[in-house]
Parts: sequence; C-alpha cells; structure tokens
Amino acid sequence: MDLTDAPILEYPGQFRLVRKIAEGGMATVYEAEQLGPVGFTKRTALKVIHPHYARREEFLQLFVDEAKLSANLVHGNVVQIYQLGEVNGRYFIAMEFIQGPTLRSIIDRHHELGAPIPPTLAAYVASRVCRALDFAHNFVDQRGRRLDIVHRDVSPGNVMATWDGHIKLADFGIAKARTSVDPAERRPMLMGKKHYMSPEQMLGLGVDARTDVFSVGVVLFEMLALTPLFTEDITELAIDEVAVHPIPSLPTLIPDLDPELEQILVLALEKDPARRPTAAAMGHALDEWCAAQNELGNPDRLQGHLQQLFPATYQPPSARPGEHTSFSALRNRSPIARAGSWWRRIFDRLAG
Repeated sequence: MDLTDAPILEYPGQFRLVRKIAEGGMATVYEAEQLGPVGFTKRTALKVIHPHYARREEFLQLFVDEAKLSANLVHGNVVQIYQLGEVNGRYFIAMEFIQGPTLRSIIDRHHELGAPIPPTLAAYVASRVCRALDFAHNFVDQRGRRLDIVHRDVSPGNVMATWDGHIKLADFGIAKARTSVDPAERRPMLMGKKHYMSPEQMLGLGVDARTDVFSVGVVLFEMLALTPLFTEDITELAIDEVAVHPIPSLPTLIPDLDPELEQILVLALEKDPARRPTAAAMGHALDEWCAAQNELGNPDRLQGHLQQLFPATYQPPSARPGEHTSFSALRNRSPIARAGSWWRRIFDRLAG
C-alpha cells in the first residue's frame, strides 16, 4: 500500500514543565506533562538542550542524532524516546519518565550506609544493562541495515532503576552509529566520562560494541567495591590509568569476591578489546552466575531492596488493595479433588 499521498495529521502539542530533574553540561531534564485534547495528559521527561549548544552545529547534531537513534530502540531495558521537537529555536526530546533512582544514587546511598550492594543484585543490574546494549549493538533499521550503535557513555548516572525493580539504560546522547556523524572524527574530542571509558576510547581510537562492555565492567566493579575503579582527573594521568597501567588485583579491592564473578569482571576489563566478550555473552554469564547462587537477582528482589534503601522517597509503582483470597485451604487438597468439588458445585447449581 502506497502511503506517499496519505494525509498528515498535524498536532503541535504542548508540554507543561512540572519540575527540574537534572541538569547536565549539555541539557536540562524536566518532569513534564504532555497535554492533549479532552483533558488528555501523559507524564514524560523532557530533555532540553542548552541554548548555547543548540547554536553549535556539532552539539545540536549529537542531540538530534540521539533522538533519531533512540526513537526505534524499543526494548524493556532502554528508556523510550517519544518525540523530537523544537520551539523558537529550543530543541527538546520527549522521553519515558522513569520513576525511581539512578544507579549513581543507589551506589552513593550504599556508600553512605557503609553497606555493600548484594553481589547478585549488582550482577542483575549489569546483566540488564548488557541486554540493552546487545539490543542496540545488533539493531537494524527498517531497510535491514545494521547500524552498529555504540553507546559510549555507560556510567552509573545513565542507568536507571524503576521502583518496581526494572533497569533502564538512558542517554544515547553521544552514541556512535554507522549512519550518524561523529564530531570526534573531525577533531580530537573525548566523548564520554573518562572514568568509565575503555582504553581505545581514551586514546581516541576507533571504537565498537566492545568499548561498552569495558564500561559495564567498570560500572559492575563500582557496584561491588562502592568505589570507582579509575579516579585520575587530569586527562594525561587518566589515560595512563586506563590504557597503560594494569588493572589492580580485584580480590584485594572487593572483599569476598566470588572467583567466577571475578573472572567475568576480568574478561570485561581486558585492555585488548578483542579479548572481551560481547554484551550478550557477558549478560548471559552474569545470569548464569546469579542462577548458581542461593539469592537470585530479579525485579521483585530489587524492588524490595530499593524500598529498604530509600524509605523516605520510595514510591510503590501501583496501589495494591488488600487481597482477601487465601490459598491455604488448597495446599492439602489434590488437583483432582479440587476439580471434582468445583464441578459438583456447578452441577448442584444447575440441578437447583
């Protein structure tokens, strides 16, 4: 069916800004309400690029490319993009509003309490980030072209947890794809947060999907150790720390580190990208490790953990009225007996 002459429904739309959520170097994120006819409202997050960056072609292009790349990345572990818009020269991205803390907040809260993150929950979080990355790395467009998307900014601030225990990867703002323009190719430019970059990214070399795997390894280390793996702020020293110096002994930095989990970390943190696993392989290894433990990582467990971790701000995802149904009476009765009594009541009712 040819839709080239199909009518276009023009709807300008409106957003009501509710509050500022976060402010970064390139954009500000607001909680907002999308307004529609007949009283329609939808809670969203609005990411608005700072005006001085909107006037710079390479940064505006990054912002636009983020919306274009992310709009069709529909996955349970990726923050969904709804719309790219512009009002009087102010560009914004409307996206899924996540009710819950960032991984940065979770790590900081554990550090404040002096209590480690349970390893199975850390592995669960990392495995879901791996799922999101695997989807992006292997994504193909409507024409069947592989886009080779690389996030390049996997860090605790870009990993979100919903109050009901699901993990979402956000901010493809500096993602690289085969079809997008990369400002770093035109002039030297560090794209990303240097404490979470891979060696090849720090050195300004070509990057592919394996650079994100290194970043996941750095994030997983920080969840387990409650301290960053890399700390140098001066760029030259940071390059040496990430790209030249060997990775320190992990068991000396993470008490009681399970040897199998250590091996997963060691492979992800390989200096040579060719020796790292794919995001899919790392996520699978983490899931298998979790399955072998007595305490599984899953959404229900993370939800309960967040409720204990943030008692003052925790918001249950939905109201759960008291349940009056009791299953205790069914435990000592066989399925056949239960079925027979049910049919007996039906026949009695029909006979009456």
